[in-house]
Amino acid sequence: MYFCIDEPSFNGGYPVAALQLRGIKKTYDGHACVVHGIDLDIRDGEFIVFVGPSGCGKSTTLRMIAGLEEISNGELRIDECLVNDVPAAKRGTAMVFQSYALYPHMTVAENMGFALKLAGKSRTEVAAAVDKAARILRIEPLLGRKPKALSGGQRQRVAIGRCIVRQPEVFLFDEPLSNLDAALRVQMRAELAMLHRDLRTTMIYVTHDQVEAMTLGERIAVFNEGLIEQCGTPRELYERPANLFVASFIGSPSMNQLPVTWRMDDAGQTVLSLPGGAYWEIPQERLLEVLPDGKLTLGLRPEHLSLGDVGHGIPGTVDLVEYLGGEQMVFVTLAGSETRVTIKLSSVTDLRCGAVVGVQIDPQNFHLFGPAGRAINLL
Repeated sequence: MYFCIDEPSFNGGYPVAALQLRGIKKTYDGHACVVHGIDLDIRDGEFIVFVGPSGCGKSTTLRMIAGLEEISNGELRIDECLVNDVPAAKRGTAMVFQSYALYPHMTVAENMGFALKLAGKSRTEVAAAVDKAARILRIEPLLGRKPKALSGGQRQRVAIGRCIVRQPEVFLFDEPLSNLDAALRVQMRAELAMLHRDLRTTMIYVTHDQVEAMTLGERIAVFNEGLIEQCGTPRELYERPANLFVASFIGSPSMNQLPVTWRMDDAGQTVLSLPGGAYWEIPQERLLEVLPDGKLTLGLRPEHLSLGDVGHGIPGTVDLVEYLGGEQMVFVTLAGSETRVTIKLSSVTDLRCGAVVGVQIDPQNFHLFGPAGRAINLL
């Protein structure tokens, strides 16, 4: 049944819509469940990113929103309208795929206006919509070309323009930049962000690239094995990951994870035993809860570690130094163990492989995770 309470709202001439996902599941052949129950609210005009490894259910969830996959259980509402059984063409969504899927025998203008032509719009209406979308995407000089005469980035702009002319309530992007080279991906990320700024339409973007997620998303939903592990702003996910999976997936280079045990010393301070036999005392004022029994994991972002003389910090040996222009990545194996940490230095040093150094931990920037991987509350 299709039940709608309100008409879609508009922002700057383009419709916007909120989405509610409640208990959304996807089961294949009655037994292979790939999405295990998604609960998520997406706000009007929001740019939200679904990120996660391959096979985690993010694209399947996007396709269920689009109406390209049947929802096995749960409810999907767009602007308070229950749309589980509404055909894809009537949901007010438009999808940009990884492949451009342009008609090779049509010009750019014909590709962009084809859906409106099928919908019975007049030639004048189609031309006006195509011209407006072309101005937004800055592709007016390309309207008379065929797809074979376009670069990859130009083809992707045309695919996006084909969605814009339909004035959807929700834009859906399924890894649209994965076929582009690195430099063009950076450029297209910026253009997508500006497109959202101009249209203020609800956009849902799927990617496995956490850099894309961090740079594009106003909020990010981190998927893992058919569930959302955490949803929040890029800063929330980076600074306060809910568990080890989010901590390791968000951030480049990935967060260092050290297995540790803890004890209370005679002065009542909490001391962590690090790999190789070194010790590190936690600032007591940082702990907001009692530490659980069992082994913990100490999480350290590469930029929150520094290097000093071997007598200052945890001793280790430099394995590799990567020079990246304005910064260096230094890989150090801690003494007495096989644990290797990555350290990001903002200044250039003359470190060499084999050098013995002292790894220093920033006492104001660290993370602790319990035996089950849950983040422990810190001030």
